Amino acid sequence: MNAFEFQHQQLSRRALFGQGAVGIGSLALGSLMASQQPDPLAPALPHFAPKARRVIYLLQNGAPSHVDLFDYKPLLKQRHGMQIPESVVGGKRFSTMTGGQAARPVLGEITQFSRHGQSGATVSSFLPRIGAMADELCFIKSMHTTQVNHAPAITFLMTGGEQAGRPAMGAWLSYGLGSETEDLPAFVVMTSRDKEASCGQIFYDFYWGSGFLPSKYQGVKFRGSGDPVLYLSNPDGMSRELRRTMLDGLGELNAIKLRDHGDPETATRIAQYEMAYRMQSSVPELTDLSNEPKHILDMYGPDVLRQGSYAYNCLMARRLAERGVRFVQLMHAGWDQHRNLNTQLKIQCTDVDAPSAALVKDLKQRGLLEDTLVIWGGEFGRTPFLQGDITNTKQWGRDHHPYAFTIWMAGGGIRAGMTHGESDEFGFNAAKDKVHIHDLQATIMHLMGIDHERFTFRFQGRQFRLTDVHGEVVKPVLA
Repeated sequence: MNAFEFQHQQLSRRALFGQGAVGIGSLALGSLMASQQPDPLAPALPHFAPKARRVIYLLQNGAPSHVDLFDYKPLLKQRHGMQIPESVVGGKRFSTMTGGQAARPVLGEITQFSRHGQSGATVSSFLPRIGAMADELCFIKSMHTTQVNHAPAITFLMTGGEQAGRPAMGAWLSYGLGSETEDLPAFVVMTSRDKEASCGQIFYDFYWGSGFLPSKYQGVKFRGSGDPVLYLSNPDGMSRELRRTMLDGLGELNAIKLRDHGDPETATRIAQYEMAYRMQSSVPELTDLSNEPKHILDMYGPDVLRQGSYAYNCLMARRLAERGVRFVQLMHAGWDQHRNLNTQLKIQCTDVDAPSAALVKDLKQRGLLEDTLVIWGGEFGRTPFLQGDITNTKQWGRDHHPYAFTIWMAGGGIRAGMTHGESDEFGFNAAKDKVHIHDLQATIMHLMGIDHERFTFRFQGRQFRLTDVHGEVVKPVLA
């Protein structure tokens, strides 16, 4: 008998509760531990056969410049340095950095564009690996949103609301579809940033929060250094067997609490204790790269072994996908080129180009891409006009631009080798086949087998959904 068992037997009140409730407690605990099943209170999902079983969202925080990377507009070069017409700007709102700027000269792209593959997609010379796999991708060049600043725009993109407090997309999917693995969370988040720390963006927890859903559905953030999850190792003097004994006793007590009070957060606590115990084995195996072939590591680029880098996180995303994680939210900051477009944009592209392409290629060669939806893009785009002084080339920049931007998608039921939508001749406004943020969310839900209008959660007297009261599935991009 170990010390914990001896102490447990001496606590007669606890022993009485344990013996009296062991039957009910064990049944309740067993039911709660069936974590691969959807929540019993969630709607019956999927509504129809899904094309995708999991999502990897490569969120490029700060917003890549669509007019420098994907959306080729010859008119920008032709009118470089000239004032952008007021008829185009049309009284649009911008951030405080250019909201009061009197001169708004057109800024031609600082890269070179070329067409790629049979699809003929235009991709910048700064992204050669992504360009080389253009026939695997679907580009949407008519994205538009409502917010001109980072935090509300990212919040809107990931939660469907501009203010913090609603469930993130990964939380919605975890709640509705459950998990395909018992050993890892259904919703995992990883963050990285440019090595130069060129911008001060913050990764707020509400970007992956569960909002008004039970907190068991919030994203689990893997750290960029040390143990990916805090307290992964047992403290000195505690064996795995002793930890198991402790959790069994704690689970029985929490099951009694759940039976008496019915608080869903008690169920969350039970489930998370058990998940933490299983992750003590699953996470070290996940992060052990010793069996990854050298040619795979080389494909992701030189930073792949540096924990916390974008390349490392992309490889982890593939390993999480093949282990059944439902939603991987990978966030990479550094795309905020307000005063350093001529220097930092190329650095940023170099950091993400090879890993992004490698992830898609790696998933495909393992047979995972066909049911894994990969999304790459920012929360908005960048202005076709210059932020700053046209004569000071060292400090050229572009401001936030919500009126037109580009994302790409791959796998998971998406039609490969196509471009959907267009912006106007300046790359300023979405002009053809416009796709709103809620349309993108509705499309992601559709690919996962969910009718976004029927998937709701009642809170504070109304039915909430990810797409609020908007959103149409973008059917032309579906395979």
